[in-house]
Amino acid sequence: MAKLTKRMRVIREKVDVTKLYDINEAVSLLKELATAKFVESVDVAVNLGIDARKSDQNVRGATVLPHGTGRSVRVAVFTQGANAEAAKAAGAELVGMEDLAEQIKKGEMNFDVVIASPDAMRVVGQLGQVLGPRGLMPNPKVGTVTPNVAEAVKNAKAGQVRYRNDKNGIIHTTIGKVDFDSDKLKENLEALLVALKRAKPAQAKGVYIKKVSISTTMGAGVAVDQSGLSTVAN
Repeated sequence: MAKLTKRMRVIREKVDVTKLYDINEAVSLLKELATAKFVESVDVAVNLGIDARKSDQNVRGATVLPHGTGRSVRVAVFTQGANAEAAKAAGAELVGMEDLAEQIKKGEMNFDVVIASPDAMRVVGQLGQVLGPRGLMPNPKVGTVTPNVAEAVKNAKAGQVRYRNDKNGIIHTTIGKVDFDSDKLKENLEALLVALKRAKPAQAKGVYIKKVSISTTMGAGVAVDQSGLSTVAN
């Protein structure tokens, strides 16, 4: 058996894996245990009561967190004409059509999000093998294929997170950085859970949000007591 590092020993001593932590207590614990030499992200895992084998129960979408993610996001937009000018004005770093596609084919991938207007998908469609495996292919379900590219750019810059359940029915995404105030992390988590509730498949039965855990980039998961969260989906 591999020896536990000092960091992992401390985490094992501090985190009670059988306990549901109040969100403020959970965040305090993450802050205490975040000893990496960089500002760690706070990630969340949400276990959903869905059958991920059935396509009509898969959950996918995007939402803008009220306090952002703490990340600087570079955006590439496939569009033309007035939409291109609007995308640039909204803060997009890269805007183009065939010229942008050629850059990507050459391996120039200096961006985090790709957005496209519907008329540009004929160009973007050629890049599926490059963008798809990196999770960058624009998709209308997460708002990255849209006639309003300027709004999509603003959302990406404002801290939009995309979510999609894995084969086990678990959503993995980020809700900020460990140096965020506890209240901001709490409100970001609540916003994500509200979005997930709104995206609940009609075919899902029983308890929908079964478990919520938060962790830092280098840390262990801490289970959160949902009763202390305000997650009513209007």
